[in-house]
Amino acid sequence: MQTFEEIMKMDVADRSGVMRAQRELLMQRYNLTPVLDREAKMSRGKPLAIGPTARLQGGLTWQRLASMSPAEIRSQNVFPYPALPHPKQSPGGQVFPQVQLDMFPRLQRFDVEFDLPDAFLPEFPPAIFLQTRPELGDVSRGEVVSINNYYRLFKDILTPVQLDGLRMLLTPFPQEEFNPTDDRKSAQPSLGVACLDCHVNGHTTGQFHLSPDIRPQERRFRLDTVSLRGLYNQQVHGSKRSLRSVEDFTEFEFRTAYFNGDPIHAMKKGMTIFDRIHVSHMAQFQNMLDFPPAPKLDSRGQLDPGKATDKELRGEKLFYGKGQCAACHKPPAFLDNQMHDLKLERFLNEPGDGPMKTFTLRGIKDSPPYFHDGRLLTLEDTVEFFNLVLGLKLTDEEKSDLVAFLRVL
Repeated sequence: MQTFEEIMKMDVADRSGVMRAQRELLMQRYNLTPVLDREAKMSRGKPLAIGPTARLQGGLTWQRLASMSPAEIRSQNVFPYPALPHPKQSPGGQVFPQVQLDMFPRLQRFDVEFDLPDAFLPEFPPAIFLQTRPELGDVSRGEVVSINNYYRLFKDILTPVQLDGLRMLLTPFPQEEFNPTDDRKSAQPSLGVACLDCHVNGHTTGQFHLSPDIRPQERRFRLDTVSLRGLYNQQVHGSKRSLRSVEDFTEFEFRTAYFNGDPIHAMKKGMTIFDRIHVSHMAQFQNMLDFPPAPKLDSRGQLDPGKATDKELRGEKLFYGKGQCAACHKPPAFLDNQMHDLKLERFLNEPGDGPMKTFTLRGIKDSPPYFHDGRLLTLEDTVEFFNLVLGLKLTDEEKSDLVAFLRVL
């Protein structure tokens, strides 16, 4: 049996090759030189990257590609948005962006690195909005909430129960790659990972891992960390698991997802078992997290004509009409609490992913990259993707108008 030191030495030696292969793959698929919008910003001021970034093959244009049938696209292998793989499919696991590692080096892995440029990620640190105190705006004060500062930041705006829930969300617990045993991927033994290490400030900074509930290993897909904003409006939790309450999902994460669905690993590395009281405290805080303000939307989630531009209004019309977006993304939360199968195997020589939950579009400009595996780096890529998958035949102007509307949600 290999020792931890031998495994670490081998993984460190292999890391440059692993990341070189991933960079080559990404460069083949995308133009990763960011073009930043001069006006459109995230909630705390980070400029939005403009797309589409996907590289088209064989001299194709987006309009020509959209005129082809799914069978033609598949036979010619020209679909521009195949699944985005984990840089190291085995063992997979949680990978954090460099901007987060600079602040929290305990989350550094020795076997793999983050693969996407910062320009295509959410801002760090993200803003925090509370549905209990909307008049306060961003309550993060520009800080990453941690076990060291949460009490100072929130003691005057949370109840004792809510503070306790936040404390537990910020407490590290053993996890598959970060734990005190020799079966880990951190150089030093680790207390583990906290809920809000992945969901930073109740949002995300683009961390990814592998879906915990699919086997065999090669069929597990990359899973982008989603925001917890607006969780109070959601009834389906987990992209595939379809858990129906925040409490159940919170408990499930610690018992199985933290260890890739393997209870034997969990018992070996330090499975944490919470009683329902603790889980309810954690859920109570999660349900307080709100979407960012959308000043151009009215109480029904529709544009106020007196505040919106003509371009945004045209985009809204497309959203409810030709674009077919509202079939799944219904206002005011812009979701339908259902799961849908896009049947991407029509376009790809890949097995399908099956039904996936509908994710909210509220505050979507704050949470790139998009789709469950982060394969869509910008909103423009997202519109191009659905233009192909749904056969919408949008014009270039219509695509631009639709992006303008998505930015104000």
